[in-house]
Amino acid sequence: MKTYHFIGIKGTGMSALAQILHDSGEKVQGSDVEKTFFTEEALRAKQIPIYPFSKENIQEGLIVIAGNAFSDEHIEVKEAKEQGVTFYRYHDFLGEWLKQYTSIAITGSHGKTSTTGLLAHVLDESYPISYLIGDGTGKGHIDSKYFVFEACEYRRHFLSYEPDFAIMTNIDFDHPDYFSSINDVFQAFQEMADRVKKGIIACGDDEHLQQIQAKVPVVYYGLSASNDFQAQNITETDEGTTFDVFVRNTYYDTFSIPMYGNHQVLNALAVIAMCHYEGIEASEMKEISSFKGVKRRFTEKKIGSQVLIDDYAHHPIEIKVTIDSARKKYPDKEIIAIFQPHTFTRTKTFLQEFANSLNLADHVYLCDIFGSAREDSGQMKIEQLIQLVEGSSLLDLEKTEILKQYKDSVLIFMGAGDIQKFQQAYEKTCVPCN
Repeated sequence: MKTYHFIGIKGTGMSALAQILHDSGEKVQGSDVEKTFFTEEALRAKQIPIYPFSKENIQEGLIVIAGNAFSDEHIEVKEAKEQGVTFYRYHDFLGEWLKQYTSIAITGSHGKTSTTGLLAHVLDESYPISYLIGDGTGKGHIDSKYFVFEACEYRRHFLSYEPDFAIMTNIDFDHPDYFSSINDVFQAFQEMADRVKKGIIACGDDEHLQQIQAKVPVVYYGLSASNDFQAQNITETDEGTTFDVFVRNTYYDTFSIPMYGNHQVLNALAVIAMCHYEGIEASEMKEISSFKGVKRRFTEKKIGSQVLIDDYAHHPIEIKVTIDSARKKYPDKEIIAIFQPHTFTRTKTFLQEFANSLNLADHVYLCDIFGSAREDSGQMKIEQLIQLVEGSSLLDLEKTEILKQYKDSVLIFMGAGDIQKFQQAYEKTCVPCN
């Protein structure tokens, strides 16, 4: 029996893909650093072996899949190539694996993880499916009708895929360590559109997506009347948001989601448009109302009279919509933003935009910049952002109890690095809290 070995199995995409192969009846193992990550709980629950990095892990006959964060000089990558075992990079293997199914790629600068999770939730209620979500969640099924997966634009990795369908949520300038401009990002998405086989579901409210040229039909969704699928009469309730859907200006049905914010409505509308295109009944689509969310996307916990929210927001637009969602859900509470910038290049490129978004909160605390593995060092200092955010200050990991003063408030811990350690440190001070 073949054995798949994952180098960097605790990565979000890698963890999800390992679970998919395991669920599909394959033998799976992997290696990684000893540090604990939120992704490994599911791996251990499925009894997938995880070893420390060592060249001894690479044995004859293995099929090796390496995470994109690891260079050709990594000890296991180097050993795999020297031994000549079958070797793939994550995105290349995924591109081959998904060819077995009707594949739906979800891509975009923002919102792809939440949209992937929502579509997977709806389809999983009615069909045998496989899905790969960017929060480390993966599920495989040997008889899958659909393969739903998140497709990341970074370094144009999504060009390894030729999906049947693609949902495109938006195009924005991000990953400035790789992309040179918004035009560079657009060109990558245009190349992705050229690889789609059957149809594209795109947000028509996004000016860049309106310019996408495709060889397949493009169905547009959004809040403006020019879209094929439009959300109207958006109403916020104690349980979430309700809205009417119009298909080419004709009323279709009314839907409810347990989330807040227009960006969440757009995510749901993308899923509705995709399902409608595939002939799925509205009654099945209404499973969106029972969606529990994905990891690290507005994940809530209550301690005393405070609400703690963990969110992956690491771009100015994401910070803005996360704060907006919190205000809509908790209109009578103060919003406290605790933000850890991710990568020196992103912080430098969007310094003023970060400040503008963070200033929407009532109080702001900033954590030191989390440098990515892609960067050796950076000239940016967190103090440069502190100077631009009104009333903000640096949060010391050893002094998180300062947050106790915000009684009956919402504390949002945001970032793509290890911001969770600040929340965990604060929670330890709350026995009891408030």
